[in-house]
Parts: sequence; C-alpha cells; structure tokens
Amino acid sequence: MARHVFLTGPPGVGKTTLIQKVSEVLKSSGVPVDGFYTEEVRQGGRRIGFDVVTLSGARGPLSRIGSELPPGKRECCVGQYVVDLTSFEQLVLPVLRNAGPRGGPGQSVCVIDEVGKMELFSQPFIQAVRQVLSTLGTVVLGTIPVPKGKPLALVEEIRARNDIKVFSVTKENRNHLLPEIVTCVQSGRK
Repeated sequence: MARHVFLTGPPGVGKTTLIQKVSEVLKSSGVPVDGFYTEEVRQGGRRIGFDVVTLSGARGPLSRIGSELPPGKRECCVGQYVVDLTSFEQLVLPVLRNAGPRGGPGQSVCVIDEVGKMELFSQPFIQAVRQVLSTLGTVVLGTIPVPKGKPLALVEEIRARNDIKVFSVTKENRNHLLPEIVTCVQSGRK
C-alpha cells in the first residue's frame, strides 16, 4: 500500500497549488504538516526566478535569472537560472531533518515541493529526502517533474518505490484531484 504521495505534471499545471490545498485540508483536520514548496518570483509580469517557502513562513531565494551570487557561494545553473544552494539548504535541510512523528495518533506529513533539477544540485538535500522517505511515522507529500531528457536519479528512485502513489496532474483533472489526494495521504498515515 502507498505510504507517500507524489504529484507529477508539466510546469505550471497546478502541482504546487494542489500541494498547498491538501496541506490546508490536513492542517485544518489536526494533522501535523511541515515542509516547503517553491514559488515563482515575478517582476513586471516576467518570471525572474523561484523562492523556497517553508510551511512555517520562512522564505528565501532558490534561483534567479543570471543572478550574480556573492563570492564564495556555490553556483549551479538550470537554463537561465542560477541556483542559490546556500539559501536553499539553510531553509530546507532543517525542515527535512526535523520531519518525523510528533507524538499523538497517526503520522506527520512532510511536504517536499519539489524534487527537481534545481534542488538535486544539493547532495545533503538528496540524503535528507531519502531519510524522510524511510522515516517511520512520516508521510511525504511531494512533487516530481515529468520525465524529460536525462533521467534524474532520485526522481527515478522515488518512482520505482513500492510505497509511493504518483498522481499525474493535468489541466483537465487538477480541480478534481483534491479529495482523492487527501484520502490517499490520510490512508498513508494509518
């Protein structure tokens, strides 16, 4: 039976919006939820990058278009975006390392949006995701990209696990998936 739930689909289809809605439903029913999501950053109607936002409200840059990082920062690029690994790791690693049972009945939910190219430049992130996926008492609600080009090792590892349910999000089904995803996450908590 699936314990963890991942959403996949093309960029902009609504995976993060669904993750946020599922998180709100779970929180309002008393389920402990923590984690992070990524959010577009726009300036003058144009996307200039992405921020990482934790569910506790902390925010920092994940990437920016061709941004100049201060000396000493590790640089990685995806297309025109420069990934700020230091900022990403400072926000996300503590959240992932603290994921786990919080006492009380059921299990906690850890949101990981997303396990994608930018995030996978971080080896500590890869290790932390593997750890959370194998932590008893924790259900992961995450997103992974649609397979395209060279396979991403951790994404393929996640797809191959027998304790994962993957939902493919499309413009046609995104408004109808919420109850099914909530039910799946709740059943993974039992």
